[in-house]
Amino acid sequence: MNKKPLYNNQILAKEVRLVNEDGEQMGIVPKDEALNMAREKSLDLIQVTEKVDPPVCRIGDYGKYLYSQQKKERKMGGSKKHAGELKMIRLTYNISDNDIETRAIAAEKFLVKGDKVKIDLILRGRQNSLAEFGKQKINKLVESLQSKMEIKIEKPLTKEPKGLSMIISKK
Repeated sequence: MNKKPLYNNQILAKEVRLVNEDGEQMGIVPKDEALNMAREKSLDLIQVTEKVDPPVCRIGDYGKYLYSQQKKERKMGGSKKHAGELKMIRLTYNISDNDIETRAIAAEKFLVKGDKVKIDLILRGRQNSLAEFGKQKINKLVESLQSKMEIKIEKPLTKEPKGLSMIISKK
């Protein structure tokens, strides 16, 4: 929130369009009368917008109003932040079929959220010469995911210095 709304004596207008704490329109009221109505209920007079003449003011708790505005702002900005993070699923050369299924479930959760998933299979020492066996492990994981949902291969399976890697996303 860039600018906090004016409240109580900070409001400069002589007349305000008043909304009570229940959200009912009270009409155009002098500012002093609106302030008195708010104080009688132990609440604040909050200027909701100054874009109209007279400005719209509401009777309510200033702290709660600020909190609800911040909450709305966070909720609206939240969808933009989650625009496809890259999550990693790591496999090893000796991984069992049950563990591949477990990794597939985790990958499915990431894909449903809208993330991309990088699948890494680490190869050490002599395992590098048997990379074909590793490719079969990754393909099992991908096939398991394809049976549950439509996936798109962002980066095909490639050999990297530490093993094999591929990136997938949801279609």
